[in-house]
Amino acid sequence: MSKWKNILSDIQYHVTRESGTERPFTGPYLDEKRNGIFKCICCNSELFDSKHKFESGSGWPSFFDTNSSENIDEKDDFSLLMKRTEVKCKNCDAHLGHLFEDGPMPTGLRYCINGNALNFEEKDK
Repeated sequence: MSKWKNILSDIQYHVTRESGTERPFTGPYLDEKRNGIFKCICCNSELFDSKHKFESGSGWPSFFDTNSSENIDEKDDFSLLMKRTEVKCKNCDAHLGHLFEDGPMPTGLRYCINGNALNFEEKDK
């Protein structure tokens, strides 16, 4: 049995280790508005800062920038017979979500991330 099966919930495992997707509007952190850092659920690498989070209406937590590009890997994904950009944790290869070019300025990017791929650590107020 995989070590990930022992430490992740079924949905967390499906999303991060099997490149799954949670149903829209069902995952954690969609409505998270506190100041803090979103981290990889698998390895705790820092991924996104709450100051880059925005309401996209997509049903998944969305960010217009990463907290640390050294912790994010972007790969071509042709799984739905179209080209998309998959977003993965560079440290542990966890599937996080996808990157689209329809986000707000200043980047114009939308990192559409599964809430079940994330942990949240609140910063001091």
